[in-house]
Amino acid sequence: MTYKSTFQDRAGQAAQAKQKALEQYKSRPPVDEKLAAERAAAGQRREEAKAEKAATKKAEAEAKAADDAVKAAAAAPPTEAERKAARDARYAARKSAKKERRRGY
Repeated sequence: MTYKSTFQDRAGQAAQAKQKALEQYKSRPPVDEKLAAERAAAGQRREEAKAEKAATKKAEAEAKAADDAVKAAAAAPPTEAERKAARDARYAARKSAKKERRRGY
């Protein structure tokens, strides 16, 4: 394509390029049916393996969720006495830390 090319020149060049591409496409060797069947079978096996892996992963996730639910149900909420003891322990720790800070001055 040159600077002074006209529309007809460009259209002709485009037609030539299309014709060349068509000839290249037609000159390809024919598809080997045996090879195509092998490729299709390999693709099918890959899809089956992928589906099996996904099913296994889903089953593992469901089992883990069920196990977590059982553990959560087994862990009973703390009683009132246990909560009071934990609160008292936190209070004692704060008081102890405060006394240590005062001694440092």
